[in-house]
Amino acid sequence: MKRLIISVLVLLAAFSFSYADDSSWEQVKKAGVLVIGLDDAFPPMGFRVEDGTLTGFDIEIAEEAGKRLGVEIKWQPTAWAGVIHSLNSKKFDCIWNGMTITDERAEKVDFTKPYIMDGQIAVVRFDETRFKSPADLGGQIVGVQKGSSAVKAVEKLETPAKEVKEYNDNPMALLDLEAKRLDAVVIDNVVGRYTVAKRLGKFKTLPGFISKEPFGIAFRKDDDSLRAKVQETIDAMVKDGTMAEISKKWFGEDITDPSKW
Repeated sequence: MKRLIISVLVLLAAFSFSYADDSSWEQVKKAGVLVIGLDDAFPPMGFRVEDGTLTGFDIEIAEEAGKRLGVEIKWQPTAWAGVIHSLNSKKFDCIWNGMTITDERAEKVDFTKPYIMDGQIAVVRFDETRFKSPADLGGQIVGVQKGSSAVKAVEKLETPAKEVKEYNDNPMALLDLEAKRLDAVVIDNVVGRYTVAKRLGKFKTLPGFISKEPFGIAFRKDDDSLRAKVQETIDAMVKDGTMAEISKKWFGEDITDPSKW
């Protein structure tokens, strides 16, 4: 997964807007197109269904933002390993694809404020009553995806798990959770909530994060006017409930409300 934890100081620096006199927004407005780079195989943020149509949470909010800005959204799939280089090479105008704000990335690009707080959470069976928060998972059998951020997150539990089982993918871990061979699965927030929303009555999430990893929209350094215009539009979508509505569609609840982070 593309997620890392960041320091508060760099986070604040990344969100500061200088509002320099640049022409980035005017250029996009004149062209009538905002080109966005993404990994198009990252459900539920952006992915393709069987007929090739691009869909996902980020797709819907960006398309709505485009309507409000009066520009067309053009999606540019790209290899994630080189996505920042491609942005700075001007192959697209921004990266809008569940990108975690990190120290390293903030040295190369400027981010909006977080629009989702991602991180690692705990998923349990729907009828589970023993656990009220991830802190209650000490001494239990917990499943994680091998090589994911969840492996490190489990180590942050207040009391160590009795056993941590690693799986090749999250669906395999969730199958064992459903079969009661696990007590919980520690999983990426957006993936976990998307799974819960897709399988109502099977699983639920425990309140709170084990680790936090904020998502932001990345722009080239100095493209301040474009970044500010997109931020203004996202803020309006939060205020009028549009972000919450789209979030509930994909995750079964509003995970765009900063007061819940």
